[in-house]
Amino acid sequence: MRVVSLVPSLTEAVAVSVPGALVGATDWCTHPADLDVVRVGGTKNPKAERILALAPDLVVANEEENRAPDLAALRTAGVEVLVTEVRDVPQAFRELDRVLRACGARGRPRWLDEAEAAWAALPVPESRRTAVVPVWRRPWMVLGRDTFAGDVLARLGVDHVYASHAERYPRIPLEELRAAEPDVVVLPDEPYRFTADDGPEAFPGLPCALVSGRHLTWYGPSLAEAPRLLGAALRAAHR
Repeated sequence: MRVVSLVPSLTEAVAVSVPGALVGATDWCTHPADLDVVRVGGTKNPKAERILALAPDLVVANEEENRAPDLAALRTAGVEVLVTEVRDVPQAFRELDRVLRACGARGRPRWLDEAEAAWAALPVPESRRTAVVPVWRRPWMVLGRDTFAGDVLARLGVDHVYASHAERYPRIPLEELRAAEPDVVVLPDEPYRFTADDGPEAFPGLPCALVSGRHLTWYGPSLAEAPRLLGAALRAAHR
């Protein structure tokens, strides 16, 4: 089996679960750290000629991270493309199982069982907090409706303010974000790399939680430790 992955989280999942199957990945695929495969461009602009030159048996993609025209072009060229849809944590586990089986996994990997157990063991939050969750600035964009990251936070007791917005990643003026007066502003380090010096200063007087984008938005091996690490970061913002 020769697999090309166009999704960083799926790249990690395939690489650690089906050694040797992965032959190509995007420039944004950073895990595992020692990943040594052909790079095929970005998630939004993959190089079709590089992918085809690898003669893959399967390309794994995601309906949100990858563009439909790019995937259609690969199919037209005769490549099988598996497209995932992940809007919540349970769906992430189902889709990961489907991807790994399609990539030739002989059984369910231990990390997937551990991740599912970690999320199932979460206690019901004693209280709930509201949050604004920027994913970009210039312009400011935040989590909106029907997102995996939004479901992750909800399971940790955090309800983001724009969960019922008509768009999944709406552009919201900074003044409106401040006026929402959330209990916490959650600032991930991807896709925009928010840091202690780039992000919190825009929300004076509001607690800010700097979190790992990999733990907030990736569905792969990082899911096993995400509840613990995200929970710790959220609690730290209120100390």
